Amino acid sequence: MSSLFTQMYQAISPELEQKARHIRLLICDVDGVFSDGRIYLGNQGEELKAFHTRDGYGIKALRHAGVEVAVITGRRSEIVQQRMASLTVPYIYQGQENKLAAFAELQQKLALEASQIAFIGDDLADWAVMQHCGLSVAVQDAHPYLALHADYRCKLPGGFGAVRELCDLLLTSQGKFAEFSGSST
Repeated sequence: MSSLFTQMYQAISPELEQKARHIRLLICDVDGVFSDGRIYLGNQGEELKAFHTRDGYGIKALRHAGVEVAVITGRRSEIVQQRMASLTVPYIYQGQENKLAAFAELQQKLALEASQIAFIGDDLADWAVMQHCGLSVAVQDAHPYLALHADYRCKLPGGFGAVRELCDLLLTSQGKFAEFSGSST
């Protein structure tokens, strides 16, 4: 199935495909990963973020395939709560100054080995968790340090399909691509 992924995005090594095959939990940062990292503030203090529907479809397809999904983010936002609820993401950790503590709680709660967990991030605050995962992923426009040290660097930037790209990598590696036909909300 890696040839399908290669045709859609970019070539991957057999080692990367092997890592992706064993993932049972995907953890995502939010700002710079699900969104483009910009935060729009209105005159009344309202906060706006844009989310890509393709990322939503990928998350739903991944959950349908039996892979759990979580978010760990340093900021706290009602918008994130609403978006993740609409995608039926069950594990939402907001306001996490120490992302590694939330990671450890999730790992224990789901009784997973580190090799079964993937994390996608965009900046140095994500590195503490990424170096403890079986598969570390940086969005295309991630901080250069993350991009250099991640197992995989997405072809797509955060907020513009990077999450979907990673979902497609996991689904193709696990032989479960195109099994889901739900909505892309």
